[in-house]
Amino acid sequence: MNITEKILARASGKNNVSPDDVVFANVDKAMIHDVSGPGVIKVFEKLAKQGISVDKLWDPSKIWVAEDHFVPSADKVSAENIVQLSKFTKKYGIEKHFKYGMGQYGICHTLSHEEAMVLPGEVYVGGDSHTNTTGALGAFACGLGHTDVAYVLLNGKIWFKVPETYYFKLNGKLSEHVMAKDFILRIIGDIGTEGCAYRAMQFGGTGINEMSVEERLTLTNMTTEAGAKNGIIAPDQKIFDYLGARGAKNFTPVYDDANNEYAKIFEYEASELEPLVAKPYSPENVAAARDISSIELDKAYIGSCTGAKLEDLRAVAKILKGRKVKIRTEILPAAISIYKKALDEGLVSIFLDAGVTIGPPTCGACCGAHMGVLAKDEVCVSTTNRNFPGRMGHVESKTYLASPLVAAASAVTGKITDPRDLK
Repeated sequence: MNITEKILARASGKNNVSPDDVVFANVDKAMIHDVSGPGVIKVFEKLAKQGISVDKLWDPSKIWVAEDHFVPSADKVSAENIVQLSKFTKKYGIEKHFKYGMGQYGICHTLSHEEAMVLPGEVYVGGDSHTNTTGALGAFACGLGHTDVAYVLLNGKIWFKVPETYYFKLNGKLSEHVMAKDFILRIIGDIGTEGCAYRAMQFGGTGINEMSVEERLTLTNMTTEAGAKNGIIAPDQKIFDYLGARGAKNFTPVYDDANNEYAKIFEYEASELEPLVAKPYSPENVAAARDISSIELDKAYIGSCTGAKLEDLRAVAKILKGRKVKIRTEILPAAISIYKKALDEGLVSIFLDAGVTIGPPTCGACCGAHMGVLAKDEVCVSTTNRNFPGRMGHVESKTYLASPLVAAASAVTGKITDPRDLK
């Protein structure tokens, strides 16, 4: 069995599982946020009206809540959602509630690793499609809908069809101008947004071994854009050190069996990769940054679970130091802990000196809700993960997905720019 299969086998009390098997698996951790949480609460209310008990949760200590999509509250509905979440966590005794403006908070898929909320070998589900992110730590992590999440919160288990696994091998080491974002865009460009529909995407090879933990998280984050059930990477010492520095202990990593076989294997050479951009209106609409350098921009957005980790901000600072941006540029660190480290390292000063606007951790602009939405005909280069019509604002705006390096270089020139061409 491979990693995904072994985790699901353990969670369902089975010695072996195979692709297409249906298992009823115990869940180790579950998450809701200010968008999915109110939906789950409505399911609870519906169940109660049907006479089904919703008096207590399976295990409040294994459930956590993030406020990230509509904070700071953009309207009355958003504000009410936050109130609903607070009442819910108080009622059910959920102590891990990361509240906006109350110390550490941030984007849920960042907190999952920043706070070591999820550990290798675990089954982790969340009320958000990019829950896949945390698979980079060696966990089975996936998003679920409101009804399924409600069931998990009440029962601590849920059914899964065991996915077949596609293996993506990267040989060599990425060059200094190429990031994990470029690699995952290359993959999605090759296989399409449905290329891994209900499959596991497992990454490995020397190129993955060379990657930092935060770069690996970018890969698994965007397995969602390939249609995958989950993304996963075998944990190594880098993962153990990363989690250990955040207080994690007593976890059991899982690895492929020696005789494991994958449904398909895709192999890439790091030396052949270059800075890429996903053109509107799909992550699969991929082009080399150099090939579309005539595209003029109105805005650069550096944020989200995909592109505002600490290493992302460090990469941006290398580009912006001593330079000025030519277009409206916003940088929103993905968590308060990251924001503080960026302050301590002098990154924030570099951003401000470059003319950048710095905002709080939020998903607002990424999901086109607030904190910098796009107007009609505006063109944006963004470190986010989706660019379908209306994703970041007006349905007739355009978003080009790119790495933090490409986004920063483009902010300096006002056009899509390969960082190698920045003068």
